[in-house]
Amino acid sequence: MNVLGIDIGGSGIKGAPVDTSIGALLADRRRIDTPQPSTPDAVVATAASIVRFFSWEGPVGVAVPSVVQGGIAKTAANVDSQWIGAPGEELLSAAMGRPVVLLNDADAAGLAEIRFGAGRGEAGVVLMVTFGTGIGSGLFVDGKLVPNTELGHLEMHGMDAEHYAAGRIQEEDGMSYDDWGDRVNEYLNYLHRLFWPDLIIAGGGISKEWDAWSGRLSVPTRVVPAELRNDAGIVGAAVAAVSG
Repeated sequence: MNVLGIDIGGSGIKGAPVDTSIGALLADRRRIDTPQPSTPDAVVATAASIVRFFSWEGPVGVAVPSVVQGGIAKTAANVDSQWIGAPGEELLSAAMGRPVVLLNDADAAGLAEIRFGAGRGEAGVVLMVTFGTGIGSGLFVDGKLVPNTELGHLEMHGMDAEHYAAGRIQEEDGMSYDDWGDRVNEYLNYLHRLFWPDLIIAGGGISKEWDAWSGRLSVPTRVVPAELRNDAGIVGAAVAAVSG
């Protein structure tokens, strides 16, 4: 089934039609800078413009950097605080004029990797971690999602872990990949002590530079790069719309 997937991030909103039977984009993705301030109305309008760009008439899946329960955003990570309590699924559906399924962005990326990527066929506990504007997480047990884990907000050094080791930190602070990789290693070891995953999948934009920093990792479990890379959120959002 073909579904339009949209991935809302702190810096960009991107989307594309997806063949959910194989996890492949059917067209080049459309990317638009996230409006500032990133209020629900502004973000919803931008996401709806992607639907119009593709002249899309079918179902839509949308990933957002928030805990999502019953279609309602419960938190706001790297988007405006007005998202907290916003009926995101309802707002998006009204703006797009079609059914929408809304879910957490890292959960979406994880769904894509479990179905089509580095987590395909993996049993046990699999942890997807996305390093971008913030840090997102998707936790899976025997292929089933445990939603809304938000492990980027665990405390490290008196701050949210994402303020210590997000991909954004490497760029903004001009850190070397070695120094940033050391922070990621510390963070992943922290997660390992809590969850003992059988596999950790590292995704997000900086996963494209895997070879530049992965040599700093010494985690007592397998750590591999995401295969769908920065398209994982789009694909996973589309998959969620099919699976409900």
